[in-house]
Amino acid sequence: MEADYKVKLEVFEGPLDLLLYLIKQDEIDIYDVSLERITRQYLEYLQAFKELNIELAGEFIVMAANLIYLKSRSLLPIDQQPPEEDAEEDDPRWDLIRQLIEYKKFKEAAADLHLRQLEQERIFAREGNALPLLQEPLRLEEVGIFQLINAFQTVIKRIEARQDVQFGAAVSRVEIVVTFLALLELIRLKQVRALQKNMFEEIEIAAAA
Repeated sequence: MEADYKVKLEVFEGPLDLLLYLIKQDEIDIYDVSLERITRQYLEYLQAFKELNIELAGEFIVMAANLIYLKSRSLLPIDQQPPEEDAEEDDPRWDLIRQLIEYKKFKEAAADLHLRQLEQERIFAREGNALPLLQEPLRLEEVGIFQLINAFQTVIKRIEARQDVQFGAAVSRVEIVVTFLALLELIRLKQVRALQKNMFEEIEIAAAA
């Protein structure tokens, strides 16, 4: 793969979106988040982005450093943990948890406003257009880059498992990477759509209307 080739997506979510996705994927409460597990999962996603040559905003790297610091701090006995300015709790997770809760509230409020806007568009038809508005198909941002990366990771793990048991017909890792990059490019060009009925279900690829 050419080193100067970079994948640029028009819609990209931030590090807090990724953390909320990982928490929802594990079906746990935000308050029960494990720093060790979520740090490992987060770094695995960053590794997948790196392998696919997808450009990452600096805030992803900053969050990775913060997670590693919090994880290392949480492993120390309380009496040996470094003092934090204005810290009111001994648990290193609390500042991160507060950020996630506030961001989750913001996202839910934004989603609610978007739904209300769609309802208004259905109620007040445009002049000269008596036909009912069709439901808008799912777009890349609705499926989410993290769902696509999760599917990519699943395929890679299956390939590695086949190699462990010496399956001679296993598809190579390079083939998977190239195919996935081609899929991202087709989505970016609006040639295909990535559709998913419910979160964590199978992702279907369909031709764009």
